[in-house]
Amino acid sequence: MDRLRQKLSTIAHGDHPIAAPLHESTVRHLLDLALPHGDERVLDLGCGEGAWLLRAAAERPGVRADGVDVSESALGLGRERIAAAGLADRVALHQEDATAYSAPHQYDAVLCVGATHAFGGLLPTLEAARKHLAPGGTLIVGDGFWEKAPGPETLQAGFAEDEFMSLPNTVDQVLLDQWIPVHGHISTLAEWDEYEWAWTGTLSRWALDHADDPDSAEALRAAAQHREEWLRGYRGTLGFLTMLLRQAARPEPQHTLFRH
Repeated sequence: MDRLRQKLSTIAHGDHPIAAPLHESTVRHLLDLALPHGDERVLDLGCGEGAWLLRAAAERPGVRADGVDVSESALGLGRERIAAAGLADRVALHQEDATAYSAPHQYDAVLCVGATHAFGGLLPTLEAARKHLAPGGTLIVGDGFWEKAPGPETLQAGFAEDEFMSLPNTVDQVLLDQWIPVHGHISTLAEWDEYEWAWTGTLSRWALDHADDPDSAEALRAAAQHREEWLRGYRGTLGFLTMLLRQAARPEPQHTLFRH
């Protein structure tokens, strides 16, 4: 992601730092389920400004967390907010490619919500998360699915027909990869609309209030394009599924005994 795209994305999420179509109450509930003890070690792959981690640590004094992202602007804003909340000793944000991140320990909870594109899709994201997740740990993963088959308007908005699957096939894909869903949330149309109005509205408002900024015109253009693609392209067609997953026990290899 280039500098301008990073900047505009950070601005656009200013009023909706959870960069996905999820209400705050939904985020709180998902974290309560994934972090039942309040002393877990948490990793967010593609963390943006670390909004999930800030919420996780603020309400749980024992949580320690790491976030990984490539966006300098989002991470800078996140570090400011984490420091202001007095959480800098427990929440660390790292600027690097999430696919290359390594740590000397595993994590009780791994998150990747709305950032599976960084790994090339859902299945590669599950494989990456598996490397970081401690036994018995929980993965929170959020990704798109097709509410209905995408029509020409959706494809013209930049999506590929095979970019996502139906909801049942998406869940089947997870099960075949030896994960067990222990909870799930399908974003409502109201959650989608709130997110998209926040994205396009916040960016447009910033552009109007900063007309002297050299990126103001591009911000207005990006907001208008995004709004058009949402309203005429994928609204009601693209869904969003957030799942809490636990690893299934992988079958032991079968050994054949040969008698001589």
